[in-house]
Amino acid sequence: MRARPSSFPFDPEVVVRRPGRVLRLALALALLPAALPRPALAAPAASAPAARAALSVSTVQPRREPMARTLEASGAIAPWQEAVIGAEAQGLRLVELGVQVGDRVRRGQLLARLQSDTLAADRAATQASIAEAEAVLAQARLEAERDRALQAGGAVSAQQLQQTQTAENTARARLQALKARLQADELRLAQTRILAPDDGIVSARAATLGAVVQPGQELFRLIRQGRLEWRAELPGADMARVAPGTAVRLTPAGTATVLEGRVRQIAPTVDPATRQGLVHVDLRAGAPASGETATAARPGMLARGTFLLGQSEALTLPQSAVLLREGRSIVMQVGSDERVRETVVRTGRRSGDRVEILDGLDAQARVVGQGAGFLADGDRVRIVAAPGPAAATGAAQ
Repeated sequence: MRARPSSFPFDPEVVVRRPGRVLRLALALALLPAALPRPALAAPAASAPAARAALSVSTVQPRREPMARTLEASGAIAPWQEAVIGAEAQGLRLVELGVQVGDRVRRGQLLARLQSDTLAADRAATQASIAEAEAVLAQARLEAERDRALQAGGAVSAQQLQQTQTAENTARARLQALKARLQADELRLAQTRILAPDDGIVSARAATLGAVVQPGQELFRLIRQGRLEWRAELPGADMARVAPGTAVRLTPAGTATVLEGRVRQIAPTVDPATRQGLVHVDLRAGAPASGETATAARPGMLARGTFLLGQSEALTLPQSAVLLREGRSIVMQVGSDERVRETVVRTGRRSGDRVEILDGLDAQARVVGQGAGFLADGDRVRIVAAPGPAAATGAAQ
């Protein structure tokens, strides 16, 4: 039997023997194209990317206005003058202490007292010796006067008269010596009372009750008149900008109190190690009317202050128009094509919400006043009126 080609779709014997089955198979083949999935329709061409919408911003122009010239500095608060009060007497014991650290004292007020019994006894003995010497002097004076009267009549020799006069002079000299000794005794007795040399505040006390003091030993420290000063440290190049009488405002560290003062003295030298010089600012101007220094300022505190050097004209912009990016101050300048250009500027003084522009911008430039932080170099913008006080500020629309 001859083999049938494999490409023939139907078996002849099947067609003859089973015509119904063949008919159904032919119908299924005819409907097969309709059952197959249709090829996917071609996707429409991708639409071109939409252009970035313009942002609505308001613009400002730099303006010239007077601005305060200031100089910033830091330094420590210290006493204007601090008096060291010590003992002058030797080998005496402290028997009374009248003040504590922080007490305000007046000139001549008793701070401490030393044992004075021995010195009082010495003074009493000297006073007795003076009384004796005065009696001896009085007797010697009478004898000298008598001999002078008798010598005129020749009853007394010149030698005897000389002896009585010498006795008188000796008694007078002894009396003067005893009076000087009495003054020394009274001085030593007065030294047992440690007194305040001036009005002020007790800042330190080294005296201990019962201790035996030695000459020159420190017992107390006193801030004279309660006056404090701020010792500002300035670079040598900036010291020439400050003069005595310059007004200063400073704030002690850790407080919100603003003190006022004036430059009293400028150091004539600069520290060769730090290249800094000291400017002494008297804080009496910032104290209450009673003369007491404000309690916010205490010796040893650090403070940061500002020297007020007057005013000068400056080109300024609102602070909201100046951005800080990568360590540089920039503004977004608007060109004639309504595109922004990132411009680097150099800033200076600040006063309120205004910033001084030292370099990088002219007075006719237009810069983005608000919302500059949402822009990049080359962005297109739409200029709108500046928002009112009640409008939202800084938001890009």
